[in-house]
Order: sequence, then C-alpha cells, then structure tokens
Amino acid sequence: MKVLVGTASWSDKSLVASKKFYPKGASTPEARLRFYATQFPLVEVDTSYYAIPLAQTAQGWADRTPAHFTLNVKAFRLFTGHATTAKVLPPDLRAELPAIEKPSFYFKDVPAALREAIWQRFKESLEPLRAAGKLGMVHFQFAPWLLRNRAGHAHVAHCVEMMRDYTLSVEFRNQTWFDDAHLGETLAFERELNVVHTVIDGPQGFHNSVPPVWESTHIDYALVRLHGRNHETWNIKGATVASQRFDYDYPDAELDAIAARVERLAPETFTTHVVMNNNNEDQGQRNAATLIRILEKRRQARLPRLVSRDHEPIVPATLQTDALADALIDKSEWVTESP
Repeated sequence: MKVLVGTASWSDKSLVASKKFYPKGASTPEARLRFYATQFPLVEVDTSYYAIPLAQTAQGWADRTPAHFTLNVKAFRLFTGHATTAKVLPPDLRAELPAIEKPSFYFKDVPAALREAIWQRFKESLEPLRAAGKLGMVHFQFAPWLLRNRAGHAHVAHCVEMMRDYTLSVEFRNQTWFDDAHLGETLAFERELNVVHTVIDGPQGFHNSVPPVWESTHIDYALVRLHGRNHETWNIKGATVASQRFDYDYPDAELDAIAARVERLAPETFTTHVVMNNNNEDQGQRNAATLIRILEKRRQARLPRLVSRDHEPIVPATLQTDALADALIDKSEWVTESP
C-alpha cells in the first residue's frame, strides 16, 4: 500500500507567521511551495474552496513542484452547498449573475446556464495540474446542512456527473449520512458513484461532526482527513480563520493508533492519502512528519529479515543492499525470516 501524507494548505497565515516551518529564504508563496514539496509528497489546495483559481496559478503550482508531487484540490464552495458572494466569481461570469438582493447566494440561486459556465471554469483551472500528472483528488467537503435525503443524494450525484472525468473524494458533515440505520446505505451510495469515501478524524458529539468510518469505497484510492480533536474550538463563535477551529496537536500515541488504522484501511494496490487539517502554526506539518516516520518504522518492522541458519546476528533490513542479499542467497547460508 502506498501512503502519501501531507497537510491542508502550505500558506496558512498562522503557519507563515510562526516562522517554525519555513527557512528564512522561503519568503514568497513560490519559495514556500518549493520548500514544502521537499518535505512532503502531497498537499491539499484549499484556496480553490474560496474562489476558482486562475489556470495560470495552477500552472505555477505544477511548475514549482517535483515530478511525483500530488495536489488534491478542494471544490469551489458554491458546488458543496455553501454560500458565496459575487466578488469571488471570475469577472466575466460575475457579469452574468442576475440581480440578487442578498449579499451572498447559493447554488440554487444561480441560473442553470451560469452554473454550467462556473463548472467549466473550475475544470479549466484544474487542467494544468492534470496535464502535469500532479492532480490527485478533487475534494468535495459538503456543507453540514446537506442531509441524507432525496435532495442531498441528487446534489451529490449531480456533482459527480459534472466532474465525471476526475477522481472525486466526498466528505459528508451531517450525522444523517452515518447513523446506524443508514451507514451501509451511504457507503453503498459512494461505491455506486465510484467516489473516494473520506475517513474523518475529529471531535464527536456535535451536529456537524460525523464518526470516523474506516472504510474504502473507490477501486484505487482511500482518503483520511485529520481535523484534530479539540472539542472547545470545534464550533467556536467568532472564529475568523481556520486555525482557530482546528487548533490541535496530535500526540505521538494518537498518531501511532491512526497509522495502524491507515495500514488496515486498504489493500496493497491502493494509494491512501492522509491530510492533516489541524493548522494552528506548524501543528499540521509537525504531525505529518511524525506520522510519516511512524508509518516508515512500521513498514520496516514488516520487512522480512535475513538470518543465518546458525542463528547468527540478524542483518537489519535497512542495511541489506541488493548485492549483499544476492551474495548471501547464492551461498545458501541464509534464510528469510518474517518479523
């Protein structure tokens, strides 16, 4: 199983202001992304939730990251049931909006033809990443008020249809999707749509929290998003930035337990993405680095080791070179032993 670990965003204000992750020379968005990509193989783009990025911006992301780097992109908020404002739409599409008395509006308030144009513009913004082979999942984090009912199912299916050429991950945030009576139906619905189910780690007991359902629904991918476990800030009033809500530092023991669940989540053929969404200062980056080390330590522990037939000292897997292994095997003096 291939596991990619990264964080939600690389340019959060509290992260940059903390000066705990980026070196002094990384003082521009471009330099920060270049440095981030030397530390992690995956990042989640969250600015696309607030406004559709320009294709030139996405091209810059592709140009500043290594060949095997992966970017998951959050879907524009209009598509996920959240309110938006006219000022975040591209100017030419903004001019097509009908007169709306409210300062913000929802998907249902937009004429069908304009909706189609907004979908198309969003897909165009993804094209540079897809062309570079760096686009991972397009993540639909649906609003907490999207219920498990006929309208909710219809809207999710519509989003999947509009993005049918992409790998979609979906994150439901209303308990109706995962209560005891409907959990199986929701997983079957996700499998029918061939979308990636999102395993969510976060505080429990709130109207907008759902249980961690450690299941995979896609043929190739699994996704785990870690929001932290801070009950006091989960629905904090007056929060102006995400780092105020997702202020949580995972202790190593919790990350070790999560690593064990990640390993059991999917078969060897899967690629699992783990995204740290706790983001006060460098919490996400530190926790992601720790999780990578834990996963690697667990992987090394699973590797077969070469031991002598006379029970001579074990050669650690980390020191076994191909040449050494071939020589020992040729001499028929060593056998493999599973941990």
